[in-house]
Amino acid sequence: MQLPYVYRITKYDPADRDEHGHYIGSEDTVSDHGEVEASHLQAVAAFAGDTGVDHLAVREPQIPSLAHFGVEPAVDGFGLDGLFPAGPTGFHDGAEVPLEIGLQLVRAMLRDNGAWCRLEVEGAFAVHVGWDQYLYISSSRPCEEALARIRELGLFSERLDASPYAFEAEEEEQVIQRPGDEDFWADLQRAVVTGRAGILEETYLEGASRWHHLTSDTIDAVRVGLAPRARLAVWPSLSTDIDAVLRALPADGLVEGVWQDDDGIIRSALAEEDEFPELTARISRAHSAALLSVYAGERAPLCTAVMPDNDGVLRARWRTEPTPSDRDWALRQPQG
Repeated sequence: MQLPYVYRITKYDPADRDEHGHYIGSEDTVSDHGEVEASHLQAVAAFAGDTGVDHLAVREPQIPSLAHFGVEPAVDGFGLDGLFPAGPTGFHDGAEVPLEIGLQLVRAMLRDNGAWCRLEVEGAFAVHVGWDQYLYISSSRPCEEALARIRELGLFSERLDASPYAFEAEEEEQVIQRPGDEDFWADLQRAVVTGRAGILEETYLEGASRWHHLTSDTIDAVRVGLAPRARLAVWPSLSTDIDAVLRALPADGLVEGVWQDDDGIIRSALAEEDEFPELTARISRAHSAALLSVYAGERAPLCTAVMPDNDGVLRARWRTEPTPSDRDWALRQPQG
C-alpha cells in the first residue's frame, strides 16, 4: 500500500544541487556519529509521533552476503549487537520492535554498519535509509508538526510521490509463491524418504543462510527451528565423492561451496578464484560436499517455499525463484 505522504529527509540543502538534482555542496556523505546523526533520529521520532505509532515491524531484513575467507565484517554483528533480547536471530521479517529499537536500527543504517531493513506500520508509517544517508519517511498523515521540527533541526524535507526504496513486487513473475505449509512438509518428507532430497537451505535474512541435513527423523526438528518467514530451498544430498566435487571447481568466477564436516554441521562459503585454495582445503577435509552456482538461471534447487506465520497466512513479501517443481505445484492450485 502506497502511503499518501512521502518525504525525503536529508542534511543536503536543495539549493546546493545542480540542474540534474545532484548534490554539489560540502556536506559529507557519511554519518558524523554526532549531532547531525542525532537530528536524523529525532526526525524519525517526530514523524512517528505525528503518525501515532510507537512500534515498528522489520521488513525484508538483510546483511552483506559476500563474507569472504579471512575478512572480518567492518562492524561485528552488522550493528545489531544488543538490539534484540534473543540476539541477532530476533532480526527477522515481521519482528515487532519498539520505536527506540527502530531508531537504533536507523542509526546502524545511517552508519552503514551492514544491517538494513524497512521499518513499517502497515497502512500508517514507513521509514528506510538509502545511499548517502538519504532518509525516506512515509505516513498516512501530513505530519505538519514533524515537518516544522525538521526545519528546527537544520534538516531539509522534500515531498515525493514515492520512495525509490519502497518494496515493489516482481510484476514479471506470475507464479504464486508456495508456502511452507503442511502439504510442503509432507512432500518434503516423501522426497527425503525416497532419496531425492537431502539438505535444506534456510535463508533467514537476505544475505545469510543456514543449512540443514535432512533425514526422516530430523525433519520435524528442523522445521521447528526455522526463523519466522524464512525462505526455503530443497537440495539433493551432498556428495561423498570429494575428489569429483573438487574437479568441478571452475577456473574462475564466484561459487558457493557447501560441505558437511565430521561433526555433522553443514557449512557454506562464497568464494572467488583467489579464495579457491582455502575453499579446496576445507572441502578436502569434509565428509561430503557440493558446489552451487550463484548466478541467476544456474542455481537450481529441487523446490522452494516461504514460511507462513503461525496462523498459516503467508505475509512475507519476498519471494523465491520458482523451480519447475514450484511451477507444477502452482498449476495444481485452485484458480481464484
